[in-house]
Amino acid sequence: MQAPVLVLNEQTQRDTGRRAQLTNIAAAKAVSEIIRTTLGPRAMLKMILDASGGIVLTNDGNAILREIDVNHPAAKSIIELSKTQDEEVGDGTTSVSVLAGELLSLSEQFLERNIHPTVVVNGFFRALNDAVAIAEELSMQIDVNKPGELDKVVASCVGTKYVSRYGDLMVKIAIDAVNTVKVEDGDRITADFKNYAKVEKIPGGDLNESKVLSGVMFNKDVVSGTMRRRIENPRIILLDTPVQYQKGESQTNIELTKGEDFQRLMELEEEYVQKICEDILKFNPDVVISEKGISDLALHFFSKKNVSCIRRLRKTDNNRVARACGATIVSRTDELKESDVGTGAGLFEVSKIGDEYFTYVVDCKDAKACSIVLRGGSKDVLNEVERNLQDAMCVARNVVKKPTLVCGGGAIEMAISHALMEKSKSIEGVVQQPYQAVAQALEVIPRTLVENCGASVVRVMTALRAKHANGENTTFGVDGMKGEVVDMRTLGLFEPLEVKTQTIKTSVEAAAMLLRIDDVVSGITRKQDPASGPVQHDDDD
Repeated sequence: MQAPVLVLNEQTQRDTGRRAQLTNIAAAKAVSEIIRTTLGPRAMLKMILDASGGIVLTNDGNAILREIDVNHPAAKSIIELSKTQDEEVGDGTTSVSVLAGELLSLSEQFLERNIHPTVVVNGFFRALNDAVAIAEELSMQIDVNKPGELDKVVASCVGTKYVSRYGDLMVKIAIDAVNTVKVEDGDRITADFKNYAKVEKIPGGDLNESKVLSGVMFNKDVVSGTMRRRIENPRIILLDTPVQYQKGESQTNIELTKGEDFQRLMELEEEYVQKICEDILKFNPDVVISEKGISDLALHFFSKKNVSCIRRLRKTDNNRVARACGATIVSRTDELKESDVGTGAGLFEVSKIGDEYFTYVVDCKDAKACSIVLRGGSKDVLNEVERNLQDAMCVARNVVKKPTLVCGGGAIEMAISHALMEKSKSIEGVVQQPYQAVAQALEVIPRTLVENCGASVVRVMTALRAKHANGENTTFGVDGMKGEVVDMRTLGLFEPLEVKTQTIKTSVEAAAMLLRIDDVVSGITRKQDPASGPVQHDDDD
């Protein structure tokens, strides 16, 4: 009697595993379909109501998926893909989710034919290794120092965004910002624009008024109205210590027996503040900026010496000022040296824009930090412009670090797809079919570009396959504006190799991981029903 029960349990477990796999695939496809229309230059926008009740208007894949509230773990996994892609290379956030969804969709047929997920995954990884190798073979090197070369690559990124009408301006801003924060250390190049290229969004004005400053700006005013608001060639001292008397700890007790003792205590506080100010003033600064507070007594000493002060500046802004003017942030005033004083700025100025005061430290000789001023009609427009600009700067950084490009417009995907199909003919066994599925899935990128610009999918895709049929016209792709098959070299549409390889790797690995899930177990405990009484435990425990 025991054997039939065992067979029944195995059958039940197997059905549960199959159902979990099909549910995961359905969830991934649903997420993929949401953002599929946001791919390419004819992309549609999504209106999203965020958790705080605000409205987000965007066609950026990561921004859309970040705001979506989902409960299914597989859907969350696909959303994480987009986040990972954004953090690693900054572009291709929509492509990675669309490609992963298409791969899982094609995998459904293998599960229905009882092909084991491990076999499918092996085929996927074999195709992935070949796809990356083919992409590197078809890539080309460029000289980023040659005028116009870098512009073309960044322009292809901006061309699919909301700000494509202002493409030339956005390209110039992105490249200027990356070149400003770029630091070369031998063969190693770093461009940390997230920390050192701050975007300041100021509603009002026209988008054409946006620019990159040769220095930094921040939303602060001088502490006192009598202080100078414009200083040429200023000497700047940066502090991360308060210029005021430091109170004792909470457990500190002072017992005063005479009135003179209290008077002496006040004098000691004043002497302490005066000593700090003397340590600073002996270097003849024009501007003192502190991340902490500056007392009224200290302001009195500084005003007498005609020194302008700014207090309670954010740490990140202070770091940018230090990089821009060549100053060193000091923690102890008695350890100040002449080399700590920033002399690289050409102008310190405080000006009023609207109702806000902004401080400019600009015209820097060798600024390694910058501020990007964005003007626009509304906050929604400015937020979308900032998201687009971040992607453009990521692409510029990737190309500066590794100047290797491939053709855009779905050309590289189509070339890899054809090459994989040819290679699959030499593969024997069941693995051949999952291998071919990767090749088929890559066609989703050019196909989606054609769909989004309203052209005939069958006609254009047939023409594109015909171009790639002999394996020679590997640079032909889809013009996302007109829906026609054109040579991407003629169109000047290129993308960084790093973005493409990262997209393929991330999507294939995510699809393989989801396919290997055979059960979904909830770790959330259900609330006990009061009517059912307490939970019963076995005495054996």
